[in-house]
Formats: sequence, structure tokens, C-alpha cells
Amino acid sequence: MQIGYKLFAEDVAPKELIRRAVEAERAGFDFVEISDHFHPWLPEHQHSSFAWAILSAIAAKTETLRLATGVTCPSIRYHPAIIAQAAATLQIISDGRFTLGVGAGERLSERIVGQGWPEVGDRHQRLREALEIIRLLWSGGTHSYRGDFLTLQDARVYDLPETLPEIVVAAGGPQAARLAAELGDGVFATDPDASLIEAWTAAGGDGPRYGEVPTAFAPDVRAGAEAAHARFRFGPLGWKVLAELPDPAAFDQATQAIRVEDMEDAFACGPDVEVHVEAFREFREAGFDHLALMDGGPDPDAFFGFFQDELGPRLRESA
Repeated sequence: MQIGYKLFAEDVAPKELIRRAVEAERAGFDFVEISDHFHPWLPEHQHSSFAWAILSAIAAKTETLRLATGVTCPSIRYHPAIIAQAAATLQIISDGRFTLGVGAGERLSERIVGQGWPEVGDRHQRLREALEIIRLLWSGGTHSYRGDFLTLQDARVYDLPETLPEIVVAAGGPQAARLAAELGDGVFATDPDASLIEAWTAAGGDGPRYGEVPTAFAPDVRAGAEAAHARFRFGPLGWKVLAELPDPAAFDQATQAIRVEDMEDAFACGPDVEVHVEAFREFREAGFDHLALMDGGPDPDAFFGFFQDELGPRLRESA
């Protein structure tokens, strides 16, 4: 069991993200994963830095902490050749500590390049072609590729690591789970859905299973829920909505009905270590083995102390 910390780039300034990663290593986390978006979710977030620059700085300031994108869309805003090059370079400079998490993306960030927003079937096909291109470039040599959506012309990634990064593919349903099994080295999800892991396994999936555990450490349950509501109230909308809304203003409107009380149900709120352990247990029992704690609480340093002294030991004991 690997325990990670989610770097929420949409609501944290760039240098603070780097500082938190360093503190996560000191607190005993095994890995960090970072969101990779162009825009934040909500108007009050006010941040959304370039994830790859942040990861490079973290690699230089840490020694054992593993790094991951959680997740990158390599097929619209980025061309997969650029991601193949970026991931290979990061794997080299981190001494083999990088995992490439990929997904089909959200309209929020991918629409900015003016290519429109494909329907879900086309998004999955674009992701398939992107993964084929990345694998092709990682095989060494010069390659061309022509798919239904993506092309590559006489391209080569010159700096390849001795050990290639693992690719974990985000899956919200059985179609994406099959894609993850076919072209990925692992699977990534945000809900403790055992049927998703079962579909992935049935399709031949074998490897790391990443999940995100929503927590909100605070002096009391209400304070945790209020902090989570301010930062993460978009989460309960679900991925079918999250993938389609175009900008932070739309998310603000869509979340008007989400109450603080709703966040008490969606997040492990407050200071009780057993409440947090139970949220973790749901994912573990669903079959996940790489779990990133996505803390929505008001004080990250207090959370790191809580993890180091209480939560981390209990989670490893329960695992």
C-alpha cells in the first residue's frame, strides 16, 4: 500500500505547492500527485500553475518522494509527443520516481486551444491514439503515426530513461477501464468503486490502482466541512458534469445548491483519526493500493503533523 498527498494546483500558489511536497516527504508520504489544468474550477481559486514545472522543482528538492500527474490529458491541449518528451525527461531528472497519470480531460481546460470539445466516444479514441503515440516514441528511434484524430511526423524522443515511467489511465466507467487495461500500466479513479477495478481486472489490467481519498482535517467536523465546501464543492457534481462545464463561472452556478452539510458526507471531516481511516478503508476494500489523501482542510501544516503522528501510522497498520 502506497499513501500519497494530492497537490491541488487550482487553489495553491506555485512555490507553496513545492513547499507542501517537501513537507509531505518529511511527514512520511510515499508520493505526491498534482492536478494538470489550465483553468481553476471555481472563481475563488485564483491559481492554476504549470504542473510540469512544479514537478521538476519537486524532483530537485526531494529524494524519495514519488511524483505523478493526477491526471494529464495528452490529446487536446497537449500533443502526446510533448507529453512523451516531458514524462521521459521528468523520469530522468527524478531518478525514476515519476508516474504518468493520463485521462480524457475536461472541457474546462482543453477547449482553450480552439479545437472544440469532442463527445465522450471521440475523447476516448483520442486518448487511445495518444497512448499509442507515447508508447511508440518511448520505443526509441524516429516514428510517424496517422490516426483518426492525431498524427505524428518523423518524431523522436532523444532522452529516454533506462526505466520508462508507468502510465496509469483514469477510468470512470467500463469503457475507460478496458482502455486502461489494454494500454496502461495501472488505473486511476476518484470513487471507491469496486466494479471499476473488477472491469479493469477482467480486461487484463494488472498494476497499480490509484485513488483519491477526500479528507478535511480541522479542529471540528463543521470547520472541516466549511473548508472543503469553499475549495471542493464542485466534487459532488460527478464526472459527467465536471467534464462538460466550460469555465469557473459555470461551476460557480452549478454548485449553488451544494451545502456545507453535503461536504460532511463527501469528505472525512474533523480531527477524529478513525473517521479518516474509514474513508481510506473504503478505497482499500474496493481494491485500490495507491491512495492519495486530498485534504480540503484549512491548515495544511496541521494536516501534515496529524498524518505524521496519528493518521499515517494508523493507515499503515490498517493496510
